[in-house]
Amino acid sequence: MKALGLKPLVMLVAAGLTLAGCAQHPSTSAKTSVETPKIKNVILMIGDGMGPQQVGLLEEFAHRAKHSPYQNKTTALSTFAAEGALGMSRHSPFNNLVVDSACSATQLATGISSDSEMIGLDANGDTVMTVLEHAKKLGKATGLVSDTRLTHATPASFATHQAHRSMENEIAAEMITSDNVDVMLSGGLRHFIPSNSAQDAAAKQALTQLINEPALRLKSKRKDNRNLLVEAKDQGYNLAFNREQLQQSQGNKLLGLFAYSGMNDGIAYHQQKNSSERNEPSLKEMTMKALDILSQDPDGFFLMVEGGQIDWAGHNNDAGTLLHEMLKFDEAVAAVHEWVKKRNDTLVVITADHETGGFGFSYSRKDVPVPSKKPGASFANHDFQPNYNFGDIAVLDKLYEQQKSYFGIWAEAAGKDAFPTAQSLTNAVKNNTAFELTLNEAEQVLAREANDYHLASHKYLKAKEFPKVNDFKEYYVYGDDVHKNLIGRQLAKYQNIVWSTGTHTHTPVAVIAWGPDNVNQVFSKIQHHTDIGKKLITAVTTETLQP
Repeated sequence: MKALGLKPLVMLVAAGLTLAGCAQHPSTSAKTSVETPKIKNVILMIGDGMGPQQVGLLEEFAHRAKHSPYQNKTTALSTFAAEGALGMSRHSPFNNLVVDSACSATQLATGISSDSEMIGLDANGDTVMTVLEHAKKLGKATGLVSDTRLTHATPASFATHQAHRSMENEIAAEMITSDNVDVMLSGGLRHFIPSNSAQDAAAKQALTQLINEPALRLKSKRKDNRNLLVEAKDQGYNLAFNREQLQQSQGNKLLGLFAYSGMNDGIAYHQQKNSSERNEPSLKEMTMKALDILSQDPDGFFLMVEGGQIDWAGHNNDAGTLLHEMLKFDEAVAAVHEWVKKRNDTLVVITADHETGGFGFSYSRKDVPVPSKKPGASFANHDFQPNYNFGDIAVLDKLYEQQKSYFGIWAEAAGKDAFPTAQSLTNAVKNNTAFELTLNEAEQVLAREANDYHLASHKYLKAKEFPKVNDFKEYYVYGDDVHKNLIGRQLAKYQNIVWSTGTHTHTPVAVIAWGPDNVNQVFSKIQHHTDIGKKLITAVTTETLQP
């Protein structure tokens, strides 16, 4: 064989280095003539209610809080964004400006415009095939993970088709009978157990033996005596009802229901996180179990993971719980990054369905800074004295110190009574947060007034009396739960926080994508959730991405 000259040898080494670079993460590799690897797996992660403001809360805490667990490391969201692509997405429904979770998730799942509070339907109300159903039809494994209820709007929209999100009993039945989802892990047991389990001793005993988890509340929301757990078992699903059962589960089909309704909120989870006695699995643990099972399918998989209680904290204007929910979600995101970081066959898309609460840090006229000195030359003859209070970084740690959600604080204040007193509420807030309410502020939280928008047939507006909201009251809609919002709004001035609503806003949300070479072309733009949905379906059905 003829020896290579110096120039050809240098060119060969350079080519080798180029190819070595291509072996790194696919979205950051150099362009070569080598064909882009096929997308075998698609992972969609949805932070329900996670607008740019909520991401900003997490990032400020991670980088600047004294007691941040990140300790100068980046968040998983930032890691994915740095390695992949970052864009934004609008999410408006077919006929309105502001979306709910059902419509938004439906648009992500189908790539088709939908309308308010519908599940898996187009704007006319006709069934549309979802990305999960496309994956199943092609022989791929499928999974749904959420820390809310399995029958809640977001997971439901990927696997079922119903006229309204409130039809959770019908959603539960469709999830089991359709047999489209191989792994389902969440809360919401109440929609899967028979109504007679409360009155019929034999039925209750059988259910207790089947579930074998004393901590679970066995109360049904069904109107019939169908036991969907038995039906699922007959269809080949393994069942799990606590963390240990989840870890020990075998096989390629799994139904895990770990709470009567929603699972532990972020604060409760972080308090129990390192306890060996923790019954509920975390969002991270459910996600990892789903990946373990689904990745066994040689054809690949589609998995949707929802951090759903970011939204619930936003609805309650509860900043401390919101921070913990973001931490919980980012922990699951980090686990996914660890799983995919050396792969070239997986597309990961992280986004939100909408923003909740109109949250933000803001500067105020309360506690204007006193004059102080700075060492710089420009301040030799001048004091440093900003005109307004721009927010103390210490607030981040104070939010992190919160011991109970506003729901928990309200329950503690009420005790065995139906309603707290001003004194009991101030005590409960002081016991569980780094902030305090005055008695006058507590009385404002407890104040009520005639409901100007009374509707006798409405789930929430049928009450003739409503918590008294002094501004933007039209945007606080959830009946007596608005008292929790009022806690948040009273504490807001001590937190340098503003809330504009108890519902959703139209704020475009971030889209972080990680995967093939052309991921930047496809996702680094402002688009609509229907566009994201179409791209997910393309990735599943053609195993490629198209700009």
